[in-house]
Amino acid sequence: MAKNKSGGWLESIKTVVYAGLIAVGIRTIAFEPFNIPSGSMIPTLLVGDYLFVSKYSYGYSRYSMPFGPNLFQGRIFGSLPARGDVAVFKLPRDPSQDYIKRIVGLPGDRIQVRNGLLHVNGTAVRREAAGPYVVDGDGPRMTVRLYRETLPASAGGAERTHPIVEQSDDGPLDNTTEFRVPEGHLFAMGDNRDNSLDSRVQNAVGFIPVDNLVGRAEFIFFSVDGSAAWWEVWAWPFAIRWSRLLSGVR
Repeated sequence: MAKNKSGGWLESIKTVVYAGLIAVGIRTIAFEPFNIPSGSMIPTLLVGDYLFVSKYSYGYSRYSMPFGPNLFQGRIFGSLPARGDVAVFKLPRDPSQDYIKRIVGLPGDRIQVRNGLLHVNGTAVRREAAGPYVVDGDGPRMTVRLYRETLPASAGGAERTHPIVEQSDDGPLDNTTEFRVPEGHLFAMGDNRDNSLDSRVQNAVGFIPVDNLVGRAEFIFFSVDGSAAWWEVWAWPFAIRWSRLLSGVR
């Protein structure tokens, strides 16, 4: 009887170990879940969104693995993001932190913001007004301006149109110097243009090394608006943003 019990425990332990290895493998080479804690990517991503990031989209670096062990340099099966991708990356000055922003500049690009308008390689990016937008759930409720911005095509790709919001066109980050993106680096910005710590702030985020890429945001699998506390079980269904579930990130 004792032998059977011992065998049962051993099988249970082996099952847990195998399950753990499979989970780590999927997280390393396929998909990893992330949640959105801030409003820097409003309106594309909201506080309380949970999404999957594809790890294979840009190849693999040390940061593709849990805890980022320094086992090798560079990227395996690496490829650059397309201009307009929403990507997760490790903050250059503190790789323990994950950031998610939109890639607006590729190696060699010249990036500048003038009077709130993004310029890529000396050309103003097309920006079309799309009405007012109410920002809620990230500080004070406020009404801002919604735009549709169209980024120029990457090599072999197509133009990318996405929403952005602006409080005004004369904020601290609405007029910048021209940044030339170094080789092996990227330039990232939040869609909430006046409330995003991104590559425009060189001493905080700056240029993103390609090796720091974790993956591309693919789709939202869950989303809550924060209106229900963990113990308010009866309110949970009303706190879920049902319309956002399984929606793609563009």
